[in-house]
Amino acid sequence: MSDLICIGAIAGAFGVGGEVRLKSFCAEPSDIATYGPLTSEDGSRIFQIALTRPVAGGFGARIQGIATREEAEALRGTSLYVTRDRLPGLPDDEFYHADLIGLSAFDTGGVLLGKVTAVHNHGAGDIVEISPPGHKSALLLPFTKAIVPNVDLSAGRLIVDLPEDVE
Repeated sequence: MSDLICIGAIAGAFGVGGEVRLKSFCAEPSDIATYGPLTSEDGSRIFQIALTRPVAGGFGARIQGIATREEAEALRGTSLYVTRDRLPGLPDDEFYHADLIGLSAFDTGGVLLGKVTAVHNHGAGDIVEISPPGHKSALLLPFTKAIVPNVDLSAGRLIVDLPEDVE
């Protein structure tokens, strides 16, 4: 499991004074400001964040050292990470997306379907992306207890109960 967990991203500049538009991936969106300094994925940059106001799709935020719209815009697309030990523990049936990526996915008969390559959320719940061996199209499945009844992080696998209309 990765020691870094992505908890947000900078979506671009907000206004002309160096504020950014910040997307939070936290269960409680405003919690992104409570985890202390955030880092880039490679750890080369550290971001001190202060939320300023809610905006469409996230928050307006100030980042220490960013004073102009151009500096803020240059951060567009930057993912923001925190070390796992600074996040709260999760109940047994909840997972950080980073923990699911890379798991082997098997159907209920034990046949390997592929590896989890991404977890998406477009507002209606999590979607797990499974890339099968070879060059077949990826499977996109709802990450629900009905479709993914078993996740075993220690074994590096999950079980998928494929809907009848999926081959």
